[in-house]
Amino acid sequence: MINRKQRYLLSILSGFLLVLSFPFSGSLTPLLFIALVPVLFVENDISNQKKNAANVFLHAYITFFIYNLGSTFWIWNSTEVGGVLAFVFNSLLMTLAFQSFHFAKKFIGNKEGYISLLIIWTAFEYAHFNWELSWPWLAFGDAFSIRTNWIQWYEYVGVLGGTLWVLVVNLLFFLVLKMQFEQSAIKRVKRNLIIVSLLFLLIPIGYSYWMMQTPYLNGKTLEVVLVQPNIDPYNEKFNPTSTVESQLNKFFNLADKKVTKNTDLLIGPETAISQGFFEPDLNNYKFYELIKERLSHYSKTELLIGASTALAFKKKVSRATLPLGNGNGFYESYNTSLFVPKSGKYGFIHKSKLVLGVEKLPFSNYFPFLEELAISNGGTSGTLGIESYPKNFKTKNTIIAPIVCYESIYGEFVAQQVRTGAELLCVITNDGWWKDTPGYKQHFSFARLRAIENRRWVVRSANTGTSGVINEKGEVLQTTNWWVPAVIKAKVQLSKKQTIYATYGDFIGRSFAFVAVLILIFALKNKIRPLNKK
Repeated sequence: MINRKQRYLLSILSGFLLVLSFPFSGSLTPLLFIALVPVLFVENDISNQKKNAANVFLHAYITFFIYNLGSTFWIWNSTEVGGVLAFVFNSLLMTLAFQSFHFAKKFIGNKEGYISLLIIWTAFEYAHFNWELSWPWLAFGDAFSIRTNWIQWYEYVGVLGGTLWVLVVNLLFFLVLKMQFEQSAIKRVKRNLIIVSLLFLLIPIGYSYWMMQTPYLNGKTLEVVLVQPNIDPYNEKFNPTSTVESQLNKFFNLADKKVTKNTDLLIGPETAISQGFFEPDLNNYKFYELIKERLSHYSKTELLIGASTALAFKKKVSRATLPLGNGNGFYESYNTSLFVPKSGKYGFIHKSKLVLGVEKLPFSNYFPFLEELAISNGGTSGTLGIESYPKNFKTKNTIIAPIVCYESIYGEFVAQQVRTGAELLCVITNDGWWKDTPGYKQHFSFARLRAIENRRWVVRSANTGTSGVINEKGEVLQTTNWWVPAVIKAKVQLSKKQTIYATYGDFIGRSFAFVAVLILIFALKNKIRPLNKK
């Protein structure tokens, strides 16, 4: 039996172990395999003493609040209100998932309940990738983004496979320690459980190291130049005294240092064209004349760059549509990837995975007044328009996937781009909002997961640190430093091959989500049944 003080200490310990295991808030990844053990002991003790379920909620909330605050405190630098909401509500969602496990365990049995932990938590993370309040930054499987030599098998199962791995090993270690403390099993059973626990931990790592020796790509290549212009998003990028032409000249002056007659693709960061414009009118802007003039000096180079754009409509087409100031029609704003080919017409693809509070106000389609609460981080604010499905650009030599900022943490979204032909993943982002904190480092490391899942090279242009090149095994080949102008040239490999993950996406999450609903319905039926007998 654990006393009250010990329960609080164990809850706090689990929170700190999660923080220390996460990339760049500790980076002590092995701790992730025991991080949930203390809070599982708390839940077990509360269950054994038949205490109110509110006690589980309280202790789980302590654990997950520490995890959220310690791993993503840097959100505060971008938005104080958004940071508080992320810490408070994301912790609440995680707590509800853990509470659901406790509920299932109470009404369907201990053994079945512990199995339900694996299913319910994985289902929760899958749902968190796909609903209105999506914020999957802290998915357990993301923590291995700095240990890519452990997770080459993500090409089969993606991040949610990593989450399931974490849950299984934590649960096995918990059961081993539970037997030890309670002396509830004979030595042979405990020994066998220890062996099973170690096998579940070590076999995936060993298999991954073996996969690291396997050659994957050896085909067509592309010469790419990435520019990191390092324009301060707070004081310069969206400042009226800093013209878009001056910023683009800075961009091209850096590009000139690396672009050669063999350079196929030049990539600039998110909203590098900081002046908003209506897409059909692009030819009328001086900055576009500047772009065409600077590109004309390059032999065959095509351009991918970020922009803030808009389209006009005769009627409202989505919740992002707003009335024009003159009252004659409507418009919709976008965070956009602009592709400028060497010959032919430019193209636009709009960002689809939007940042909560800045680019999307959740549930504002039901409560329009929420749009007034939008957080402004330069450029446009409020809910932006999106594409109806993931799209790619066809260049002269290949097909590229434009991935804007936040989109790079969505494995299934990127897999859809690969499934429709993308041979190279191109991430364009800003990352200057968070200042020199773990935020931009975590964001860069998540791109390594997309490389492994799809066996595609990733090239990443950030307004400021980190820009870089990642191969199909998630290995970082080139990077830039924080808060310095920089430019990188690389010869990257292209691929048409489809991994299992690229083909089927988060099939584990979809399956577990269905089973989790059935488990909770069954548990609820068992809870209600005695009431029906009275």
